[in-house]
Amino acid sequence: MQPASCSNVLGDVIDDRPMSRMQLEVVALCVLVAILDGFDTQIIGFLVSPIASSLGVTPSAFGPVFAAGLFGLMLGALGLAPLADKIGRKKVLLASILTFGACALLTAFVQDFEQLLVVRLLTGLGLGGAIPNLVALASEYSPRRYSRISVTLLFCGMPLGAMIAGTTADQLLAVWGWRNLFLIGGVLPLGVAFVVLFRLPESVEFLTRNPRNRSKVERIIARLVPELIQLPTSLLTPRSQAPVKIPLSRLFADGMWRRTLLLWLPYSMNLLILYFIMSWVPTVLVAAHEPLSMGIKAIILFSLGGVFGSILQGWLMNRLGAIRVLMAEFCGYLLLVLLLSQMPISMAPFLIVMFALGVLVQGAQAGLNALAAEIYPQEIRSTGVGWALGIGRIGSILGPVFGGLMLALGWTLQEIFIAALLPGLIALCATLVIRFGQLREQRRASLHPVRMH
Repeated sequence: MQPASCSNVLGDVIDDRPMSRMQLEVVALCVLVAILDGFDTQIIGFLVSPIASSLGVTPSAFGPVFAAGLFGLMLGALGLAPLADKIGRKKVLLASILTFGACALLTAFVQDFEQLLVVRLLTGLGLGGAIPNLVALASEYSPRRYSRISVTLLFCGMPLGAMIAGTTADQLLAVWGWRNLFLIGGVLPLGVAFVVLFRLPESVEFLTRNPRNRSKVERIIARLVPELIQLPTSLLTPRSQAPVKIPLSRLFADGMWRRTLLLWLPYSMNLLILYFIMSWVPTVLVAAHEPLSMGIKAIILFSLGGVFGSILQGWLMNRLGAIRVLMAEFCGYLLLVLLLSQMPISMAPFLIVMFALGVLVQGAQAGLNALAAEIYPQEIRSTGVGWALGIGRIGSILGPVFGGLMLALGWTLQEIFIAALLPGLIALCATLVIRFGQLREQRRASLHPVRMH
């Protein structure tokens, strides 16, 4: 499956030039927001035991809390990403950052389990609205040859944020208490929102839809390429006289329905795996009579592996092909989980395997995000990425829910790992179908070559 052509209106300006200072600043700001997203998404996974003790509930009851946050992520991705295609990506991104920052602050003041559920739902709404727009902006402002690398670098931010959350919990929980950790997760995004307001540009593709935005486009290009005297005609041609309604059907039109559906399936399964690990591993290890510090270290190393996996993903995909790399990652995941289900739990081997799982699982997620950004045209990219993330959130919601059920039923650690093989098998099968489709298209092209007249 080859990437669909992208109507990036900045292409005439940036594709043949090196990355400018402004482009690097755009990618850096997107990565910074992704780090905060990862921090606020994961911090609660390290704090299940102290929060449960404070609110008078059992740790196994936290499945709905994780599910509420991830359900909010799904609503944000499905609802706010299409809105960004209508009113502007920067506006929606700012609103999303302010939402998850403010709700992280509110989490520090909850007094009962029901309040925690509501606040985590609203936090997820902001988190879900941010990521699709970060992907769209980072991709648009990167030269095409660096697009994969920029998007996968962006997704290093999420595991890096989770690493910072784990280190913060490990070092400060005993001294500051769990409420103050949420204060950190709220204050930082609110501060970064001001930087985004003044330094992050709006999407040029969005601005060119309305001729009244011509001066804004010219100011952005002046920052982007100061030496450019004559702007390309493509930048000055209005894309639309009014905000365009982007229907979901666009993701299924012109033969794209196979790609869309086959993208959604591994998205869901990989996010199920990812959020099960991130949400429950510390608590599952405590239930297996291992120290909480081992669980925190495991997630820190899993997140560190995710940083390495995300960095390597773009490079590997450029050289070996996206689908080949994803197939290898899902096969590697299955082998490692099978190993975990058979070996006794001891600190060093377990942590090594968790690091390797982080490389594979989070690398695959970065790869799926880069693939989503490629197969959709620029004008519906936020909608396409948003729906892929949103549908994927079904898997991310099910992962923590199943984890809570397995804990409540008293499953052993080995039984839980065996159950974790199933989503990996489904994801691998979906990528195999995509690969078979590629081979079928190649054979058809070789049997019916285009004739020159």
